[in-house]
Amino acid sequence: MEHDVARVPRLTESASAVFAVLAGAGTATRPQLASLAGLSKPTVSSAVAELESAGLAAHSGIASGGTGRSAAVYGLGPAAGSVLAVDLGPALTRVRGCALDGTLLAEATGSREEAADVVREALSALPADAPLRTIVVAVGDVTARAEEGTVRPATAKAGPVFDAVAVALPPGVPVHLENNVNCAALAELHEGAARGRHTFGYLRIGVGIGLGIVVGGQVFAGANGAAGELARLPYPWDDGLEPRHEALEAYIGARSLLRRAAEAWPESDGSCPRTAERLFALAGQGGATARAIVDRHAVDVGRLAAAVTAVLDPGLLVLGGSTGAFPQLLPGVRAELERLSWPTEVVSSQVGDLGTVVGAARLAVVRGVQTVTEVARTKD
Repeated sequence: MEHDVARVPRLTESASAVFAVLAGAGTATRPQLASLAGLSKPTVSSAVAELESAGLAAHSGIASGGTGRSAAVYGLGPAAGSVLAVDLGPALTRVRGCALDGTLLAEATGSREEAADVVREALSALPADAPLRTIVVAVGDVTARAEEGTVRPATAKAGPVFDAVAVALPPGVPVHLENNVNCAALAELHEGAARGRHTFGYLRIGVGIGLGIVVGGQVFAGANGAAGELARLPYPWDDGLEPRHEALEAYIGARSLLRRAAEAWPESDGSCPRTAERLFALAGQGGATARAIVDRHAVDVGRLAAAVTAVLDPGLLVLGGSTGAFPQLLPGVRAELERLSWPTEVVSSQVGDLGTVVGAARLAVVRGVQTVTEVARTKD
């Protein structure tokens, strides 16, 4: 199916405001829209008529009031469009398509090697009459940069898979690259363990490591878009040892965890676990070797958490990632953090592996609404 960006008619300021409120609410009556947008009822009536005429809003039902009166309920119209979120994870590619009110329209998952096909599958499931407004691609790189009019990941890590996905993306649709850890942090803020908390850190420990920093309810990206790139912390830091590029990530990442398990695993314990999931399962079953390895990993994560706390004092750390999200780490991380730093709440992720694509979809919806409301407007 061919998707493209539909032209958005010039909207009055009031129509733009009402559209943004309606996208956030999902459905609403005109009195509700007036209250949420801070506009008069006649202004809202005119704005709704304008949006209906453009196909950006549509009548979706009737609501009965307590006094017996009924009111028309409005939702987004077919011309409002849709957005796409793509998570280019280290092993899996996850894609979600959503309406501008956040309603899930399509989703697909496949291997990293199948990334382009996964994107095409999700695109084919989007409604044909819903113009694609924007695409957000979450990558594990520091930031995005423009090169001769194109967008690419900032480092070579995601370059090849991004190139493959770019071919599958429809032309003319704005593409925004976002840090995957920052996307997951947004998911925790709105739907996970950090709901109700406006300042916290999301510490991801998996194949790689990273930190999503949320301050005042907003992700802090830094001057270069590289805030939270923990892999760049100097390591090791000791007499006679020269720090190596991303050596900390190489030490604390999941691959090194499994390598240390293989080195320490006695034949009497049977076959060595080949996945982090199996290692943590054996530790939970009381296996002494597995428990010792997991406990040591918790200490390492706790020391990293102490470094984060010393700089940010976030008050809350959410542990996520393919190894970080295991609740078995919590006691050891908390104990080491308490030994080295000041009191900080530490909890496990509640959004799990879907966090990145959920957060990317949320960002895509925000940007999609902006494409409609931030076109050249006319004065009311």
